[in-house]
Amino acid sequence: MSPERIQGSCVAIRALTPSSTCPKCIQSNSVSSDDATCGKPVWMGKGITCVCFKPKGSYARICIHLTPLQEERLRRLRHRTKVYFDASRPDHQEALRALWSATYPGQQLQSLISDQWKEMGWQGRDPSTDFRGAGFISLENLLFFAKTFSTSFQSLLKKQAGKRAVWEYPFAVAGVNITFMIIQMLDLDATKPRKFVRAVFLQMLSENEWAFDLLYCVAFMIMDKLWLEKNATYMEFNEILKSARSLLEKELLMEDVLRIEDMPSYSLLC
Repeated sequence: MSPERIQGSCVAIRALTPSSTCPKCIQSNSVSSDDATCGKPVWMGKGITCVCFKPKGSYARICIHLTPLQEERLRRLRHRTKVYFDASRPDHQEALRALWSATYPGQQLQSLISDQWKEMGWQGRDPSTDFRGAGFISLENLLFFAKTFSTSFQSLLKKQAGKRAVWEYPFAVAGVNITFMIIQMLDLDATKPRKFVRAVFLQMLSENEWAFDLLYCVAFMIMDKLWLEKNATYMEFNEILKSARSLLEKELLMEDVLRIEDMPSYSLLC
């Protein structure tokens, strides 16, 4: 369901109650059609957006004014997604070394270009070539996962859970693909919101600056869980990733999910 855009952008977010209304918005006509998704809002100032949608047979309107904090966190997240991995930058080199240390504590890395990286699931000796798909944020996501949920991270890295396929997905490269998938799912590059799930996520981001990174960890766990349930092999990775995206969207749009930590699959992390 896509909201109609009139006089600006409409953003879909979850309804609180079927009778919820917002005093800053005025709907010009009563909703009578099952196909209607949005009335004509009156814009009270920059940053105010609104939407009508039909939850369980009743229409509701919620308005949201992006606070300076929300706008700043969205700006920061967008900036993170635009940073390319640059092997010549000392801070990027340090982040790569930090990922190695978090992944293999006590094991010395011989060089930033080494066959050792293949053990983590990179395609070659130089992991920087694999970051092209999602940029520096994909390295940040892996590092966040390794430091925040080390038990789950190590379990996925070492393929400890369940019956594994002979031809498994490469751990690190899978992580890069998951970052790219989430960026696309949340439509972060769009100048105007077009997806319900994006608006829901922006509310979560306002509550927790690390919402994107937490969502990444959940997504990785979901992907591996679906992988095991399907007894998948490497050639089915894209199919599993699509299924993981669908489940992510479904959980984010649940009425009682207000934070990443409320998602049912968050319990998979440890």
